[in-house]
Amino acid sequence: MKEKFYVTTPIYYVNDKPHIGHAYTTIIADVLARYYRGKIGKENVFFLTGTDEHGAKIAEAAEKNNVSPQEFTDQISTLFKEAWKNLEIENDYFIRTTDDDHKKTVVDILKSLKEAKTPQGNDVLYEGEYEGLYCVGCEKFMTENDLVDGKCPDHNKEPEKLSEKNWFFKLGDFLPAIKQKIESGELIIYPEGRKKEVLGLIKQGMPDISISRSSKSVSWGIDIPWDDDQKTYVWVDALSNYITALGYPDGENFKKFWPADVHLMALEILKFHTLLWPAMLMAMDVELPKSMYVHGFFTIDGQKMSKTLGNVISPNELVEKYGAEVTKYLILSQFSFGSESDIKVEEFATKYNADLVNGLGNLVNRVTNMVEKYLDGKVDINIKDADLGGEEIKQLRFREALLTIWQIIKKGNGLIDETKPWVLAKDESNKDKLKEILEELTNDLYSVAISLKSFMPKTSEQIINILSADKITKPEKPLFPRL
Repeated sequence: MKEKFYVTTPIYYVNDKPHIGHAYTTIIADVLARYYRGKIGKENVFFLTGTDEHGAKIAEAAEKNNVSPQEFTDQISTLFKEAWKNLEIENDYFIRTTDDDHKKTVVDILKSLKEAKTPQGNDVLYEGEYEGLYCVGCEKFMTENDLVDGKCPDHNKEPEKLSEKNWFFKLGDFLPAIKQKIESGELIIYPEGRKKEVLGLIKQGMPDISISRSSKSVSWGIDIPWDDDQKTYVWVDALSNYITALGYPDGENFKKFWPADVHLMALEILKFHTLLWPAMLMAMDVELPKSMYVHGFFTIDGQKMSKTLGNVISPNELVEKYGAEVTKYLILSQFSFGSESDIKVEEFATKYNADLVNGLGNLVNRVTNMVEKYLDGKVDINIKDADLGGEEIKQLRFREALLTIWQIIKKGNGLIDETKPWVLAKDESNKDKLKEILEELTNDLYSVAISLKSFMPKTSEQIINILSADKITKPEKPLFPRL
């Protein structure tokens, strides 16, 4: 079977505009997709992103803005598309849960779940009464243990007490099988701490999950096909996107790309992805995704990101200041994937000047200038390593991949300072030594350019074009202008 790669971001909830947290996950998916396109061909890679557009929270936000839910979701979904376009993200498909194809397939998925049995032979879905605390902001039921001072910690609001008749998913029956798949490595959850967290949830036992809400509570959603009084719970609708986007069950893309190779997500949606989603797939007799990579929470300059504090960063603002490729570099190079991360925006300008202006840009100028001056622009290209950081990219260690590339840049600038080619050029007897040094520098720079393709494709192409020319000349403008 031909190699393929399928990567997904979570679909972003349209109650808010795109921010740096959304951008981070999408940039990661973009880097992975570009890397694998270079390795196995564009036609064998599928990169999915999109927007999650149903639920009580969306209806509330639409009402506040005096528009219909559909008009509201159209507006916000467009903002996400524009943000990804500005960041030069190259996704293969952008799904919206209000798409007709998606809604139709979700109805088919619900029907198949209604007919399905658990591993113990019970009905997967059953009708029951639910009474509990519901946070509209999170679109989920909460226990007293989840609350801080009686309030949802994420939204600082007391949840509503709800009592209603719903359809439930018999999650408990699937937990032993999910545990076995995680422990055997068939379903990879990374980093290791998140895997332990999920196994801990399974050990303590999870309650069955309501897969519907009363139409009186939630008016904006997909109808449960056999019960007019119920709407589909937003999570069942949202999780299904990973297969509906591929044309499940009979579409060519589904046959070619499923199972997902990498599901990317943030920590707050861990539980639904690692427990409910595998259980749904098992119930439908569909193969599980291969891996789920979970990044930690973000803070901005040491504080939680919040509209009240006014520290929510729009990716568009960063692109306006630095350009798309530099923005992506600055975000990915600041911290390692998977950890709790503090985005230090005030350090971006310093890092831009240090790494890009004085680092890569300076090396390009110095090398091309000396090759033009001392070797008449002619150098033998014999690249030793065209995949610097490749192993790290495969392991989703993006900061580490960039550090590997930047070590070569640092080495190059260091070699110039140490050997002083301009001094060697003054003496004809140093001709061979000078040629050897400049060839080493040019080849290393070529390796850097090729290895940067996944992160900074335009910069990569620019450097490759300079070094591949019949005669190498110093670029008229610096690659990275000083701020």
